[in-house]
Amino acid sequence: MRRDGPSAVRLQWIRRCSGYFRARGRGRSRGGVRGRRRGDAGFVTAETAVALPALVLLAVMLIWGVLAAGAQIRCVDAARVGARAAARGEADAAAAARAAAPPGAEVRIAVAADTVRVTVDAPSAAPGRFGSLLSVRLGAAAVAAREDNLEGGGGGGLWPS
Repeated sequence: MRRDGPSAVRLQWIRRCSGYFRARGRGRSRGGVRGRRRGDAGFVTAETAVALPALVLLAVMLIWGVLAAGAQIRCVDAARVGARAAARGEADAAAAARAAAPPGAEVRIAVAADTVRVTVDAPSAAPGRFGSLLSVRLGAAAVAAREDNLEGGGGGGLWPS
């Protein structure tokens, strides 16, 4: 049975258009789900293979930054402890500063007429095989007024009696 007339022409036009859009990937396949182009098959795997190492590197660098910040805080605390102990005239001020400093830290004490300056320097290497390439030198300094040479009494000392 052959159809002629306007409805047959419309039906042929719809079939042609639907075939055109399906070939371009814009049509719907059976079941109402969009069809996938054949060239897109491995893109998710390739994108994951590129993105995953970058995310791991970012996580390692963030962890290293937190560890370096913690070591910097320990350097500041060690310099403060050493300056306070040296200002009181304690003989083991350097040992007190080394105890509070991160491992491998270098402690220097400079005594002036009225002040004491303690400097703490420590290396902070990055984790992994490239730690020596990405190492940073952290440091802190603290200054305190000397308390061991203050004169007591009303003889014009630095502190009121």
